[in-house]
Amino acid sequence: MKEAPQRPHRLRRLSDEEIALWTEVARGVARRRGAALPTPSNPDAGKPPRPPPSATEVLPSRPAKQSAPPLAPIERRLKRELARGRGAIDAALDLHGLTQAEAHQALRGFLRHSQARGARLVIVVTGKGGPLDEPGSWPHERGVLKRLAPHWLRELDLRSVVLGFEEAGRAHGGSGALYVRLRRPQGAAARG
Repeated sequence: MKEAPQRPHRLRRLSDEEIALWTEVARGVARRRGAALPTPSNPDAGKPPRPPPSATEVLPSRPAKQSAPPLAPIERRLKRELARGRGAIDAALDLHGLTQAEAHQALRGFLRHSQARGARLVIVVTGKGGPLDEPGSWPHERGVLKRLAPHWLRELDLRSVVLGFEEAGRAHGGSGALYVRLRRPQGAAARG
């Protein structure tokens, strides 16, 4: 008996969050001529409609956008101590085996929890990525978490948590891990 040909798998529409993440990643890659980045389906989703101003009403000036605190490199002295095994790492997160969504959520929760506990330096293990011929790996997608983690750490809403980050020393996983410096919690600076 002859099997009916399978219909191609229907692709789902990317969420606005996935499109924003993809756009951020794609900015660092040379684009093919004629290719365009995807756009969110509704860029004004979730915003209430703005009523038109009346003739007698004066619109207040918009508050200046809050700028996110800049990221800072890890100090040379601390990097030297870490390379010698003397620096104190307060906590570690291993993202091996997680999907992109799970890893992103785990990273955000881990950083916020570590900051709340008073941690100053953490390590995030992304892995270097498996071989390209590994079963189930998508072609040319080696080390997806390794590539995405720096983008996630630069997100504006994490700037109140992340002071800076860079590749870990060889003793701590090298290119498959990141040292992440955490800011002091907002209330901690006032307490002392």
